Amino acid sequence: MKELIEFIAKSLVDHPEQVEVRESGGGSRVRVELSVTKEDMGRVIGKSGKVANAIRALLRVAAEREGKQATLDVMEP
Repeated sequence: MKELIEFIAKSLVDHPEQVEVRESGGGSRVRVELSVTKEDMGRVIGKSGKVANAIRALLRVAAEREGKQATLDVMEP
């Protein structure tokens, strides 16, 4: 799941080398934290959060396939 979010985020931003993804949690719950540069926050979040919500939907599907629940947090730079 971490690799999926990293791939999507690096495809969206202008500074892919600054993308950081951390995965935490155990058992059936996973928390994924995404950090990007301040300039790229708008690209990752999108208008009215539509891009971020689409990424969250993909993450939920990937987690469900593994029998887990996942949440995505976009961290402030």
